[in-house]
Amino acid sequence: MVAEQGYSAKGLIVAGLGGGSGKSVITVGLAAAFSGQGRLVVPFKKGPDYIDAGWLALAAGYPCYNLDPYLMTPEALGHSFRTHAHGRELVIVEGNRGLYDGVDAEGTFSTAELAKALGLPVLLVVDCTKTTRTVAALVLGCRSFDPEVKIGGVILNRVGTPRHETIVRQAVEQYTGIPVLGAMPRSREDAFPQRHLGITPCPEHAGAEAAVQTLAGMAARYLDLARIEKMMAPCASEPEAPRPEQKRGEAPVRIGILKDAAFQFYYAENLEALVRCGAELVEINALTAPELPVLDGLYIGGGFPETSARALSANDSFRGSLKRAAEAGLPIYAECGGLIYLGESMVLGDEVFPLVGLFPVRFGLREKPQAHGYTVLKVEGQNPYYPEGTEIKGHEFRYSRVEEWGGESSRLALRMERGVGFADGRDGLVFKNVLALYTHVHALGTPTWAPALLARAQEYRTARG
Repeated sequence: MVAEQGYSAKGLIVAGLGGGSGKSVITVGLAAAFSGQGRLVVPFKKGPDYIDAGWLALAAGYPCYNLDPYLMTPEALGHSFRTHAHGRELVIVEGNRGLYDGVDAEGTFSTAELAKALGLPVLLVVDCTKTTRTVAALVLGCRSFDPEVKIGGVILNRVGTPRHETIVRQAVEQYTGIPVLGAMPRSREDAFPQRHLGITPCPEHAGAEAAVQTLAGMAARYLDLARIEKMMAPCASEPEAPRPEQKRGEAPVRIGILKDAAFQFYYAENLEALVRCGAELVEINALTAPELPVLDGLYIGGGFPETSARALSANDSFRGSLKRAAEAGLPIYAECGGLIYLGESMVLGDEVFPLVGLFPVRFGLREKPQAHGYTVLKVEGQNPYYPEGTEIKGHEFRYSRVEEWGGESSRLALRMERGVGFADGRDGLVFKNVLALYTHVHALGTPTWAPALLARAQEYRTARG
């Protein structure tokens, strides 16, 4: 329908000078404001991120996709961008960290490099707290640092007074020649409640819809939406290849997805990859469902099981049914929060919360991150999904840690070449058709993941009869 109307996508990248600059507030506000005008917006988030992506999806009323030049090949990244932009009007990409920040001093895999690769202009968000003319110097430095990066406009964030805004606006435009396309006032209240690892996820925020609408109103009031749209550049797009047709009379493979306040970290591309392989996705609430439905496979993503530990533990009928299914050979792939859920228990303060009990592991929580960043793993042991010798790129973000475990690290299936992992530089607990690990993978960075899960699920269904 959209393609027949002749829409041609155009887009931009929202970047900042560093983390905490306010680019998420601006990006979500833009997506919500344009979507509220009836525009067809597709949001993207640069880098490994679930929380910002969730807010962007809510704001746009459309799935948010991740663009990660570290995890993905340039070909996979470009294809994902073009196909997901197809049939949409506006493309809004939120960068991560500072504009030129990458994994090394050369800025490899930075937001700036992504902007050049996609041919998109940058809308630069600058925190103006306790500064005026120096903002112009910062913007000028960003413009001169790499002339191939086109900074099409500047958003002044956290301005204090009209006079403050006027001075900064005049300085930026006079010394850099880059237009100021909006100025967001300083607020005493954070639009997004903060927690460890940043913004509180949408599913755990009762006022998520109201927060997005507030940001939409602020964007419409304080940002020049018409000029921001005018600075956008055309985006190359292409239709997605048609999915293989299901064989007549053959029921799709049923893959369960635990999706609730505890388990919410799923890349849209991962779920789409499962569907493209022939899966029917069955969403399950582990907090309220009495038992696991009949499935051919199960995917348990990450999230914050610690915030729902009491409810997860109290639902002992569901926990019992999941454990019995695993013991019967149900293929299960579990990441981070999913790994924790399959453990024996979680200790929070003075309380111990029993969990599924498939693996004899007791987890705890710490105030500081226990692992944070990209991972590289080498498959060295037998497991249901990855051939030995395979190298996997992923990421880990967690405050949890292993408090007690009676296993042997040599029996963990994957060796960490980069990152922390589960124990002793290794990751990947295996039980029958279950693989549980701390590392998250992206389906476009690990293209064998979805076909392997579907293959095991199909084998399980056939054997079960």
